[in-house]
Amino acid sequence: MELYGNKASRRWFIQLVDEHDRGLMESELAAALEMADTDDFCIAAVPVNSWNQDLTPWPADPVFGKEGFGDGAAATLARLLDEVMTEDREYYLCGYSLAGLFALWAAPQTDRLAGVVAASPSVWYPGWMDFVREHPLRVNKAYLSLGTKEEKTRNPVMATVGDCIRELEQVLVSAGLTCQLDWNPGNHFVDSDRRTARGIAWMLENLDE
Repeated sequence: MELYGNKASRRWFIQLVDEHDRGLMESELAAALEMADTDDFCIAAVPVNSWNQDLTPWPADPVFGKEGFGDGAAATLARLLDEVMTEDREYYLCGYSLAGLFALWAAPQTDRLAGVVAASPSVWYPGWMDFVREHPLRVNKAYLSLGTKEEKTRNPVMATVGDCIRELEQVLVSAGLTCQLDWNPGNHFVDSDRRTARGIAWMLENLDE
């Protein structure tokens, strides 16, 4: 685990990361500091060994490439609870892509989270919308975002992401959450650091709601 920002802060944004994400953490922190009106937060970057296995809640067939998905999310959350979320702090779970999906999945499983930041989350994941309709998030605030071109893919499963995130926003608002859905220019692979930072800044701006 690597810490970025104010390490003494009680507000920790836990972010599951791969090697690509780790290389962008400094720029993500700089963007969050630029967008937010406070520096009273810390980003805890927690490495993930197998992106497709450790962040997904149940097995699914490959959607792109040849690698399918697993059921490692429960073990990953248990590790966070046992090894990371051990102090008297405000913990927020944030992530990009499958890590964003993991953050949304984890929120119904524990009451240790104060909020969720899911930037370009993989809400196209098979079975996800059925799950979220039946399992309310145990947080008061959630931030969502998507790139404007993400639903314009030729992949029939991933092309559902736009309709899924629109419905997800409605589900969360109907459940009484303070929820923000932002649309960013570009496809899934553009500005992941700034998109995540934007969600962190929004969460910091809405602490009292």
